[in-house]
Amino acid sequence: MHLAWGALLLITASGFAAEAPLRFAVTDSWAMPMVQIEDGQPTQGILHDMMLSLATQVGHPAEFHVLARARVQSAMEHGDIDVRCYAAQSWLPNPSGDYLWSIPLLFQRDLLVSTQNLPALVLPANLPLQNIGTVLGYSYPSLQPLFDNGQLQRDDARNQEQVLEKLLAGRYQYAVSNQWTLDWFNHKLMPDRQLHGVAVLQEQNVGCYVRNDPKLPVQRILRTLVKMKMSGEIDGIIKLYTGINEPPDAAQNRSQALTVRPLAPAPAIAPAP
Repeated sequence: MHLAWGALLLITASGFAAEAPLRFAVTDSWAMPMVQIEDGQPTQGILHDMMLSLATQVGHPAEFHVLARARVQSAMEHGDIDVRCYAAQSWLPNPSGDYLWSIPLLFQRDLLVSTQNLPALVLPANLPLQNIGTVLGYSYPSLQPLFDNGQLQRDDARNQEQVLEKLLAGRYQYAVSNQWTLDWFNHKLMPDRQLHGVAVLQEQNVGCYVRNDPKLPVQRILRTLVKMKMSGEIDGIIKLYTGINEPPDAAQNRSQALTVRPLAPAPAIAPAP
């Protein structure tokens, strides 16, 4: 069903070949259900379907550029990329008028994850000296003091799925993952092998931003994203991959059951630009 969705959009998009492509950044550290990358190109996933639908509705073919996270912002600044999605303004080192932001489109929840379903919440500051599974190129502001003083040490993997695979293999006791990737990863495991969220590190809304370039249909892109969100299309794509269709208060109650006090007033985890 996922592939059928993408195939339909690709057929529709082929009618706009005369238009300049709309160039999207795809970070190679993403994993399903956000994106699946095969032979250097995204083939399915929440972000793939969302960006492909956006380009189709705007009237331009989609062109995906798969990049290391550290290269994404540089590519935007040099005009090699037109649109970046799954981002927050706080992740940019120097927000400026060079970019225009969409409304919030997705809700991201980042968790501290363990192989054990622990009876009590885990406070990172109370953990003994050990490695923590992290993604290469991501920064973790509230964990950074613990990295700096040597209490915790990063064990980087290239993408989020590899972080969870290493956790499952016993390379470390704890790792950091977003909720959707954790759920996707657990879906293929037997119940007694599944991983468990033991604390919420951060929750925030993310969206897309567009280069403020007169050559781009910037306002049409932003209006289309509003329409996609308000019509329920984006939520429908999320449900297609995650099966999540719950009232907001249910998600909030589940989150509050895991939430721990922050280590610092800064955001607990945010991908580096």
